Amino acid sequence: MTRLLDWPMTIVFAVVFGVILLVFEPLQWIAKALGKRPHDWIVACLGTALVEAFRITGLRLAIERSPHVRSHASYLIVSNHQSMFDIALLLHLFFTNFPKFVSKRELARRIPSVSYNLRHGGNCLIDRDDAEQATEAITELGRRVERRGVSAVIFPEGTRARRGELKTFKPRGTLALLASAPATPIVPVTIERSWRLMQRNFWPIPFGVRVRVRIDDPIARTPGEDHRALVARIRDRIEANLAAMRAEA
Repeated sequence: MTRLLDWPMTIVFAVVFGVILLVFEPLQWIAKALGKRPHDWIVACLGTALVEAFRITGLRLAIERSPHVRSHASYLIVSNHQSMFDIALLLHLFFTNFPKFVSKRELARRIPSVSYNLRHGGNCLIDRDDAEQATEAITELGRRVERRGVSAVIFPEGTRARRGELKTFKPRGTLALLASAPATPIVPVTIERSWRLMQRNFWPIPFGVRVRVRIDDPIARTPGEDHRALVARIRDRIEANLAAMRAEA
């Protein structure tokens, strides 16, 4: 029965999704004219609106959130990456933490709302073919986190896991982020089954996908910490969470 709903609900979703992107573009122009923080709030609302749009496709969210993750606090959010949905999801789940993303430059063009935010919202745009430029941009993002009271999101795998497998971490960007924001706690995040939303590149979206998210306790920073060991610890935590989620399923 649910397979019969895939196409009609995907079509309704696509219309709503497009309207949201078109509506939030001028809203961002207005908010940006009022200042950086009003723009942060509008982008947070954009993320929540997009997540709610996915509910048209029967999306079910199961969230395990550490009670130690505080509103209006700055964090370095380190997450696995299974689909483009993860970006809207993290904007929604960290609504008052104002997450900024490390993104490839190509996404900063021609996508309503998304491209505008990437260019003007304090995010980090990198050239994947220029490691030095990418490192410098991520370093500046870390400084911005501590200067502006926002958060940063990085996906150390570097690309989406099309079938949910956890890829090897590419640590260079994460190490640069940790070094440039040494006072900001780290929050490991594990996302499971969001890959199913895009398993057919959205056409159609399977109806009734259940996405699970675990937001772990923040990791406090200490002087002289071993950043490489810290990245390995985060990956081990995400890997263990994925294994536990899959065993329960």
